[in-house]
Amino acid sequence: MDTGGGGGNANSKSPESYDGLHLDHQHHHNHHLFERVRSIGLLFGIIVVTCYMLYPSAYPFQFSPHSSYNQDKGGVKLEKILEKVAMADKTVIITTLNGAWAAPNSIFDVFLESFRIGNETSRFLSHLVVIAVDHYAYDRCLALHPHCYALSTTGLDFSGEASYMTSTYLEIVWRKIDLLHSVLKMGYSFIFTDADIMWFRNPFLHFYLDDDFQTACDFFWGNTSDLENQANTGFHYVKSNERTIKLYKFWYTSRKTYPGLHDQHVLNKIKFDSFVTTNIGVKIRFLDTAYFGGFCQPSKDLNQVCTMHANCCMGLGSKVHELKVMLDNWRKFLSLPTDVRASQPTSWAEPKSCSHQALWRAGSYGILRHTVID
Repeated sequence: MDTGGGGGNANSKSPESYDGLHLDHQHHHNHHLFERVRSIGLLFGIIVVTCYMLYPSAYPFQFSPHSSYNQDKGGVKLEKILEKVAMADKTVIITTLNGAWAAPNSIFDVFLESFRIGNETSRFLSHLVVIAVDHYAYDRCLALHPHCYALSTTGLDFSGEASYMTSTYLEIVWRKIDLLHSVLKMGYSFIFTDADIMWFRNPFLHFYLDDDFQTACDFFWGNTSDLENQANTGFHYVKSNERTIKLYKFWYTSRKTYPGLHDQHVLNKIKFDSFVTTNIGVKIRFLDTAYFGGFCQPSKDLNQVCTMHANCCMGLGSKVHELKVMLDNWRKFLSLPTDVRASQPTSWAEPKSCSHQALWRAGSYGILRHTVID
């Protein structure tokens, strides 16, 4: 009897059979692992795409700018917009806007409303170019106005409130000067207006024909040629010529000479420089606050006022509140009979929420001098 039979145990496997079982098991394990990795990758891809759609600038992924805001890739170029909106003499009106000022019921809404209710000022809206410094402002502009340009701000976020003299504030104002220099080089003259300036009448009727650079003032001392007038660059009219192009180049480069100052402060320094007055020979004129007033020194007669600026008023909320009060003052003035308007000079209500009420009173009486305030 052969007890050591060659068939052996029915459950035993040869070495070759064990290897086959191991390979089958390993293959099944790898397949399962691949399916898990693919599922995780698919889920991650869905999350990334969703974040991109909902939050174009989400961190930490550092996505590219909002597609409608990226004007460098097939978008509308500034020169095309200028060509479309320019007046017959190649003059345009320009303002700048960020997300905080563009928000509903904020500065931009009030600004546009002033053109609509001003005395024959609505026609100027067709010549207005809005320079948006972030994609929120750009999208909001497109919803309200036909002529919007997206100023590239790669790596910077200008959408929040730019508090006075912060690094964001300074970056915005100097980018503005650089852009306006480019506009002049393209051959376009312009009125630059801050969006916290209300337009009530045609300003061109009070410009001087022979001057290159004309600017509003925080405080005006009575002589339009007096360099001691405190310029406010929130509103200025500039003719495109060789002198103004050189002025803007010198102005922009002077930011390095006066670090930490904004464009208005720097202009109030370089206006005395012999390079400006003699070498360039630019003709500077200062606009009377009787026509181009502000909270620093208000226009006293609504029969004369062209523009009013919410200068000497800090804080976005305060500005918006007081500008709305200003528009209400204007509407009440317009509701008066024509003969009453003409015979009774009417002025503005004193701002209540601004932090410089004392300046309003002092500016109204012309008792301030040698003061620089934005």
